[in-house]
Amino acid sequence: MQPPERARFDGAELAVALSHYDLGVIESITDFPRGSRRSPKVGIVCERGKFLLKRRPLDRAQPDRIRFTHHVQKHLARAEFPVPRLIPTRGRGLDILQIRDHMYELFEFVPGHPYGRTKMEAQEAGCLLARFHKATEDVTVDATMPAPHGDYHDAPGVRTGLCSIGSTLSSHDSFTGDEAELATLVQTLLAAYDRSAESVNGAGLLAQPERVIHSDWHPGNLLFRNQKVVAVIDYDAVRFSRRVVDVANGALQFSIVASGDPASWPDHPDETRFRAFLSGYATRIELSERERSCLPELMIEALIAECVPPITQTGSVGRWAGYRVLRMAQRKVSWLETQSRRLKRPEDS
Repeated sequence: MQPPERARFDGAELAVALSHYDLGVIESITDFPRGSRRSPKVGIVCERGKFLLKRRPLDRAQPDRIRFTHHVQKHLARAEFPVPRLIPTRGRGLDILQIRDHMYELFEFVPGHPYGRTKMEAQEAGCLLARFHKATEDVTVDATMPAPHGDYHDAPGVRTGLCSIGSTLSSHDSFTGDEAELATLVQTLLAAYDRSAESVNGAGLLAQPERVIHSDWHPGNLLFRNQKVVAVIDYDAVRFSRRVVDVANGALQFSIVASGDPASWPDHPDETRFRAFLSGYATRIELSERERSCLPELMIEALIAECVPPITQTGSVGRWAGYRVLRMAQRKVSWLETQSRRLKRPEDS
């Protein structure tokens, strides 16, 4: 099963978009195939420096939502958080360029390397998330700037997506003969999601205050240099929710052991990186006992929620067949459930 084609700019579109910026002589333009396949990006080397042009996917091209994300990014920049600088258009100085139905953004290009799965980088990622939460504590909005709310916790959309997966995947020849097992697998994940959501609600998560969260804190959105974060990118998902939702997803993403075929991924995370991420966060923000008690269950919800949208849309996650990813997710969910009590402790004993 092939993943969907990555969206790309055509030459005419690129020429029109770049004509709105004061870049000087352009030396080179290179495809930048990272992030969402629905959001084409190119790297630009020109007289004024190095930049990254991005076209937002249509479902994230609402002007109000973009104004909110830019509001947060500018707030972070003033707090000297490592956020790439937005480049305004020529003349009117707009942060967002609209051409017909498409929305474009131009950012300074920050050189760095991907997450190397080291303990030090995991700790740095946790520390930076706490810095993000500290820096955005006083972000405010008014009626002219509606901000999104909600997250992967106890989300009706996750349940609806899970329930629709059987019909989505059964249409692919690669799943013929596995329909009964697929239905059982979906029900197992749905039951685990419900148990986790109920446990988190019982722990009092909803009593925690809402604040700005990044909502997509994973290795692909952090750039490193010498094991330090030099840039945090992609603020499309920023919203108001509870900070521990970010922490749990980050702890999952920066500790997951994933290489090669999902069938070969181990059930357990890298616990050294898991502890390092949380210790990094704790250098700036100490989670409450209530928040810490929610971590493993929120990690379960995050893992399941991450699988659902791409599978319901395409039947796959990246280059991997959705069925194989769901089986992997079920194994990891089972491990997290059995180890939940131990993972909630500040240190393994």
